[in-house]
Amino acid sequence: MSNLRTLVFFATPPHDCSYLPDREATTMFVDPRANIDKKLYSQLTALGFRRSGSHYYRPHCEHCNACIPVRLKVDDFQPDRSQRRVLQKNGDLECTMVPATFDERYYRLYADYIEQRHKDGDMYPPSREQFTSFLVDGATDSWFLEIRLGDELVGLAAVDMLDDGLSAIYTVFNPEQEHRSLGTYAILWQIEEARRRDLPHLYLGYWIRECRKMNYKTRFKPIEALREGHWRALDVN
Repeated sequence: MSNLRTLVFFATPPHDCSYLPDREATTMFVDPRANIDKKLYSQLTALGFRRSGSHYYRPHCEHCNACIPVRLKVDDFQPDRSQRRVLQKNGDLECTMVPATFDERYYRLYADYIEQRHKDGDMYPPSREQFTSFLVDGATDSWFLEIRLGDELVGLAAVDMLDDGLSAIYTVFNPEQEHRSLGTYAILWQIEEARRRDLPHLYLGYWIRECRKMNYKTRFKPIEALREGHWRALDVN
């Protein structure tokens, strides 16, 4: 079994940054041959790594530190007025956690979401192979949060269980249900699920101040950022 002392890391060549168009990025990956169990995955996440399928990675850019790992302290979180409205608006939804696996219903929801909302992103055009390699492969105590309106699947969130929290991997939803703010709702649900499981944190991936698409993360407070090896309160002013 691998551990932090025996892990081998690789860095990609510089490539165009997906978030800041005027910059180059370098990504550090854990050796894909390593055997990553839940304990080691939890340790890597606390060090700022993320999971994409069977790959564990962290930005490693020589001249840029814009990508900041962030997490929520769930016991201290209190929804603001806007978030309370989202909860009230979605009181008619039913949520269920199921093991992460391929299902044609999940893929169709994912594909519609990518095709209608992210045609300018790296995941366009969607494919079944892409869905599987991104959200199913490499699963380690990994789950899908099904969000249903009656019999209709309207949202799907990929969630990993860690020793000290949950990791919010990705959320998709029916674009026709945009008025429900299902991305926000999925995070709120995961906060409550972490509380139910007596887990202190919800990891939200990376935050970039200059990237408007990531602004939503700092609406959840109190939020912490990993800087110079320490988790500290994030000041977004």
